Amino acid sequence: MSLATLQDAKPTVQLVEAESAPGGHQLVNPYRTNKVDKMDLVAMAEEIQKADSFVHANVSNKLQVIAEQVRFLQEQARKVLKEAKDNADLHHVACNMVKKPGSLYHLYCRPSGQRYFSMLSPEEWGASCPHEYLGTYRLEADRSWTPADKLEEKTIDQQMINKILTCSNTLSITMNEKQ
Repeated sequence: MSLATLQDAKPTVQLVEAESAPGGHQLVNPYRTNKVDKMDLVAMAEEIQKADSFVHANVSNKLQVIAEQVRFLQEQARKVLKEAKDNADLHHVACNMVKKPGSLYHLYCRPSGQRYFSMLSPEEWGASCPHEYLGTYRLEADRSWTPADKLEEKTIDQQMINKILTCSNTLSITMNEKQ
């Protein structure tokens, strides 16, 4: 049932069908038990209308949470795709050495527009730096690139992950010993 169907549904009151002799035996006086007070019908209709309103509000709240999750996941996907594009771009930069994870590489641009990696930092070049300095990156073990301004944050994150993995392994070993 769609949300629109829930909204458009007219509240109706349905009573249980009266059966004067269930199973062939008359148990009570049907005249007294099947009396319907108009005020009872109004109260029942109000209860149904309240229930419909609560169902609608509940569905709306749940759909709102899902919409927020979708927006969050879309933003995460954008970040992942941008990071992948940036990493691929840096892997295609000219380089005359074998790149090793954990090492720092300094990105420069020649007047011709060619970008290249060097092991020499701008400080090591000094005033004789022949080309425009674009940034410093560390090649990670997973072959991703971390800009110099995010190295400390990345190192802290990696330490936290290692700590979690160490605790997780210890917990796993402890649990296996108890079994």
